[in-house]
Amino acid sequence: MPLALHYRSYGGGPPLIILHGLFGSSNNWHTLSGRLGDHFLVYAVDQRNHGQSPHSEEFTYGAMAVDLERFLADRGLERTSILGHSMGGKTAMEFALRFPQNVEKLIVVDIAPRAYGRSHDEILDAMVSLDLASYKSREAIDGALQNRIPDERVRQFILTNLKRLAGGHYVWKVNLDVLRAKHEEVTKAQVSAHPFPGPALFIRGGKSDYVREADRAGISRLFPRAVVRSIAGAGHWVHADAPEEFFRVVREFLQE
Repeated sequence: MPLALHYRSYGGGPPLIILHGLFGSSNNWHTLSGRLGDHFLVYAVDQRNHGQSPHSEEFTYGAMAVDLERFLADRGLERTSILGHSMGGKTAMEFALRFPQNVEKLIVVDIAPRAYGRSHDEILDAMVSLDLASYKSREAIDGALQNRIPDERVRQFILTNLKRLAGGHYVWKVNLDVLRAKHEEVTKAQVSAHPFPGPALFIRGGKSDYVREADRAGISRLFPRAVVRSIAGAGHWVHADAPEEFFRVVREFLQE
């Protein structure tokens, strides 16, 4: 059953939907969405089980693609461009392959249509291990995560999922139990007998190994009009590591 997704809208012009990655939300894209809003009507969406969108036991790329179909229908959008990062990039690919008639242009950020290994188990286990009700501050939670998630940048990203309730204690905004139980779904490949016929841009971080040279064949098979661009010096979070170059590349592609 498709869910009604929470979103933030920016600007005006041709529509553009932005999809965050695993553990992310529309908040992560606020600055870039505002800049792109000078040229497009941007919808930054919280995917199911993330941010302020509804939770569900069903957590597959097929379900998330159907959520997007409903999102477009609810707003009377026949066609839109879509930009997705990491897990959001896989959702964007899935949507384009299932509903190509609804996609103007596709942008996929630092992810390929192949299957990936389980790389988030330690983070998920660390989050589940905490009794959040026993912590009085974000700093204390950060300290509790430090041993299992030593990378400060990753911890700060994970902490954006904290929500403080009226009683003063914290809960996770993400549906942590489902993300952990269905983590295998996030790693799956995109498969289709019918390639997406529209223009596509794959942006990869020059310091990231999420998109490799060997992935080009799989990208071309499903997205024959795809162009792959590397942004030097950027890691997996390309939009955060090189915001100016990322914005320029995205805007130029969408305005071609």
